[in-house]
Amino acid sequence: MPRLLKWPSVRWRPLLLIFLGLALEDLFHQYRYYVPRPSQPLDAPFQIGCQDPKTDAARENATIIMLTRNKDLDGAAASIQSLENHFNRWFHYPVIFLNDKPWSNKFITTLTEIVSGEVKFEVILAEMWDYPKWMNKEDAKERVAAQGANGIYKGGLESYHHMCRFYSGKFYDVEGLKSYKWYWRVEPNVQFSCAVTYDPFVEMAKHGKKYGYTIALWEVGNTVPSLFRLISDYKKEKHLKTTDLWKSMIKASWAPIPFRVFLSLLPSRDASGDAWNLCHYWSNFEIADMDFFRSREYRELFDFLDGKGGFYFERASEINSWGDASIHSLAAALFLPPHQLHHFQDFGYFHEPWRVCPANARGGQLPNSKFLAVSDGKWMEERDGGIGCRCECEAGRNFQSVCFNKLRQATNPR
Repeated sequence: MPRLLKWPSVRWRPLLLIFLGLALEDLFHQYRYYVPRPSQPLDAPFQIGCQDPKTDAARENATIIMLTRNKDLDGAAASIQSLENHFNRWFHYPVIFLNDKPWSNKFITTLTEIVSGEVKFEVILAEMWDYPKWMNKEDAKERVAAQGANGIYKGGLESYHHMCRFYSGKFYDVEGLKSYKWYWRVEPNVQFSCAVTYDPFVEMAKHGKKYGYTIALWEVGNTVPSLFRLISDYKKEKHLKTTDLWKSMIKASWAPIPFRVFLSLLPSRDASGDAWNLCHYWSNFEIADMDFFRSREYRELFDFLDGKGGFYFERASEINSWGDASIHSLAAALFLPPHQLHHFQDFGYFHEPWRVCPANARGGQLPNSKFLAVSDGKWMEERDGGIGCRCECEAGRNFQSVCFNKLRQATNPR
């Protein structure tokens, strides 16, 4: 007969019980960040293939916005022309240009001729494009200059830091934007490569969405080492609920509890030692509800972060500073459930250096449409499983990896 396993000797039993206890605690800790799958999709594409644009349908209270400078005229014109060709020539949404300096007549004339809807040129108030009032400006300028001297990408540009702060907590209060609810953020030197023949603002409102994106990437961790810890501490202090979207941001540690606490001393970790997976939305493209950013909860979070000075330099490391993409992403995770986000996976989009493009839907290109026939040229071949409308780019993306797998788990059944 095979020899039966024996219970360990008495002297080893306490160690075994401790080991089993730690293992069970670790499994329970992992389960805390489990993201369940829904019974039905929560973020399906708004449209597959093309449709004749509903040019006479009601519009949302929305605008397209671009933060740019007079010297970026060519890049701004190229982006807006691309957006007009692929979307706005049918829907004629207003375009609002934002600048911290007065506009040149050449910029105004050139862009007014391109935009098919109303166009406005806003100058940002000086207090929106400046260091926080509490900060010593001369000291801050020296630290910003040091970032440039140390080779930090855009770190030595005051305007870059002002831009990150502006888009994190000021843009939605610009006078010319106060009357609008929805915005589509467009940057200079971007390209749209698929026809958007439906109104994304209408679909966002109809489906209860708050924030839309095209690309999600991993943040460069050493640029924001303290940001996640600050926001996770803020979450705990305010007793905020842990959403499934927040769970999708967490890479739970497998270290046993006595050692897990020590991991909290590392960058991008919360007080329990769990890590932010560094996934964030690439915010140079956004279609979103400005009421989300105007909410009391978001404003209080921004004021908290603004008081830390991290848009200009982190106190723990003077060569790092925060970008608006990470702020928007973590704020969305903090305050929104997964079903209020939308991935515009049917959009073709390029902003140096990253490109994303869907395959065209088979049988969904409407070759005889009187609306789409104007100056469209040729589009990419149709493929099974494709969702795009007359996409002109090579399907796929030019970056190797994607993130938010756990978020997709929260919005899509098996």
